[in-house]
Amino acid sequence: MRATAFGVWPSSPVFLIVSVIFIFFLLPPSAGAIYCGEDDCYDLLGVKQNANASEIKKAYYKLSLKHHPDKNPDPESRKVFLKIANAYEILKDEETREQYDYAIAHPEEVFYNTARYYHAYYGHKTDPRAVLIGLLLVVSALQYLNQWSRYTQAVAMVKRTPAYKNKLRALELERTGGVTNKKKARKPMDKKTEEELSNELQLQIQGADKPSIWKLVGVRFLLLPYLLGKLLLWRCCWLWRYRVRKGPYSWNDACYLTQKCLKVSSSAWLNIDESTKSDLVQRRLWENENMENYLSESRKESKHRR
Repeated sequence: MRATAFGVWPSSPVFLIVSVIFIFFLLPPSAGAIYCGEDDCYDLLGVKQNANASEIKKAYYKLSLKHHPDKNPDPESRKVFLKIANAYEILKDEETREQYDYAIAHPEEVFYNTARYYHAYYGHKTDPRAVLIGLLLVVSALQYLNQWSRYTQAVAMVKRTPAYKNKLRALELERTGGVTNKKKARKPMDKKTEEELSNELQLQIQGADKPSIWKLVGVRFLLLPYLLGKLLLWRCCWLWRYRVRKGPYSWNDACYLTQKCLKVSSSAWLNIDESTKSDLVQRRLWENENMENYLSESRKESKHRR
């Protein structure tokens, strides 16, 4: 490493190779390179820059007859014909010709000229559906990696807790029938048992559910028509059962209403013991009066604890 006016300059040959690749392959090409290669589009057709559309068209027809592969057997004529056809495609359209003239007059604006070129020739050919699918795939991949990272961190955190170690000892005692041999080394826990143990320790509390493809944005978007239809059917059944027929709430529906009133997540609701769930459901908290009484009782209990 050695210091320069721009900071620290690595002297590693790897850095030099990467720099060369960046300069020659990653930087945008010049205006001539992106339009007609190293040639000038006007020179290829043999016309001046101020030539009108009719002159450009006549020059193209004349040269295409001369260098067309069916007319000229010379192998080089095919390459010349392709260059001529490309130059004509650029100059025959007023918009692309104006962009090419601007690129010639302003060669220093490399990025701007390159962006205009690719937008003119490839922007209109891009299918919006393909762009949407690609975007959903990228977002879904990033979402899955984020969920997997959070899940593995939560597993590692739980494995360091005393509860996890106590569970391991309990499982070891169950395997050996309550007898342990201190002289023998403990066998490592297999992955299946560790996964079951992690589920028992309720990793959902850590806010890190195990990654699932069904929870990804892309999958949910594809299943959106099905989910909307299912939601509409569920809503219609709800209105018919509890609004029209005035029937009693089922256990699952009562749990849903209670969870919604308490603003509790699904994972947190699953971790509540059954006796507490039953007590909350029996209170009928979805009724305003009962909810107010429950909140006042909770405030009184918190004051007594203080």
